Amino acid sequence: MPSQQIGSVDDATQIADAFLASAVGGPSGTRRRARFHTLRVADVRALTDSSAEVTFAVPDELVGEFDYLAGQHVALRAEIDGREVRRSYSLCRPPTPGSVSVAIKRDLGGRFSTWALSELKPGDELDVMSPQGTFTSTLADLDDAHVAGIAAGSGITPLMALAATVLARSDTSRFTLVYTNRSTTDVMFLDELADLKDRYPTRLALHHVLSREQRSAPLLSGRIDEERLRRILDTLVLPETVDEWFLCGPFELVQLCRDTLGSLGVDRSHVRYELFTTGEPGRDEGDAGRPVIVQQGDPVFTIEITLDGQSSTIESPTSAHESILNAALRVRSDVPFACAGGVCGTCRARLLAGSVAMTENYALEPDELERGYVLTCQSHPTTDRVVVDYDV
Repeated sequence: MPSQQIGSVDDATQIADAFLASAVGGPSGTRRRARFHTLRVADVRALTDSSAEVTFAVPDELVGEFDYLAGQHVALRAEIDGREVRRSYSLCRPPTPGSVSVAIKRDLGGRFSTWALSELKPGDELDVMSPQGTFTSTLADLDDAHVAGIAAGSGITPLMALAATVLARSDTSRFTLVYTNRSTTDVMFLDELADLKDRYPTRLALHHVLSREQRSAPLLSGRIDEERLRRILDTLVLPETVDEWFLCGPFELVQLCRDTLGSLGVDRSHVRYELFTTGEPGRDEGDAGRPVIVQQGDPVFTIEITLDGQSSTIESPTSAHESILNAALRVRSDVPFACAGGVCGTCRARLLAGSVAMTENYALEPDELERGYVLTCQSHPTTDRVVVDYDV
C-alpha cells in the first residue's frame, strides 16, 4: 500500500467525536484504553500439527477489562531471548466472562509463535492486552440477516467467534463461510466447525476449499484465484443476498476478494477485512524501540502526545525518519502498540495538529482517516510540529 499523506488538522473541534459502533474497545460502548494485564494460561489445546488454542483465565477483578466483541483481538507480550516480543491474535471464542482464547499458528521463522507453541503450558503467566479492534459486526439487527466470511488458514480465528455469535443472537440469521487451506490436516477448528454446522444445519453454510487435496466438488479443489472466486460467488454465496462480509487471511486473498466484490457492486462499507500478514515475507518489523539520539543543533520535528491525560513533548531529528510511535516510546514506555507493522491498529491515535505521512495502513477504515486517525507506528511527521492524542 502506498504512503498516505494525512492532511493538516489545526482545530480539533472540527473532527467528529462520535465513534462507529464497530470502533469501540468493548461492549460497554466507550473506547477502552489498551493496557497489558498478566493472565494465567488455563489450557493449551492442539488444533493441528502447527497450531494450538491457548486459553487464559481472567480473574473477577479484570472481567470488565476483558469483555469484548466477536472479531476483536488481543496482543500478547513476552520476553524471548532477552528481547520483548509482541504479537496480536484474534479471539476465537464467543465472549465468555472469565476467559479469553486465541489460536496461535506457527509462522515460518516466527519468533513468537515458535516460542509459544513449544514453551507455553497451563499455569504459565503472560502479559495480555485488553481486547481491541474494529473487525466486528455493524448490524444493529441480525433477524433475517445473512453474514458471509471468507478465510484462509489462521484467518478462521475471528470468524469462529463471529459465526457462533451471529447464529446464536437470532433464530433467523444465516452465516456462510468459505474457508481455504492446503489440506484437511491444515484445517484449524475442524471439529468445532463441524459441531457448529450440526447445531445450525439450515443456517450455517460451510464450504471447505482445499488447494492441495482433491475434493468431490471440483469448485472446492484448488487455489482460490479470481476465476474460482467468481464461480464461488455465482453459485455458493450470492453477493446480492449478503448483508455484511468478513474477510480474513493473507493480503493477496483479502485484496482479491475486496476487488472482486467491488466489481460485482458490493458497497465497500459492507465489507470488513483483517490481515494476519501483509504478504511481504522477510519484511522488517515496524519502527518501535529504535534508539534515536538528538544532537544539539540538529533540525528536529516537535512531536506532542497525550496519553492517559498526560502530555509529553519529544524532539525527533528530521534525519532519523522516526515514527511517532518510536518517538513516543522514548518518553512513555506504556504507549499502546502490538504488531508495529500497520496491521493490528493498536497504536491508533488522532491527529490534532500538523500533518504526517503513513508508510502503510492495513488497519484504518476510510471513515477513520477522514476523522483524523493515524497509525502512529507508520506515521512520520511532515510538518515542524505534530500533535496526536491517544485518549480520544
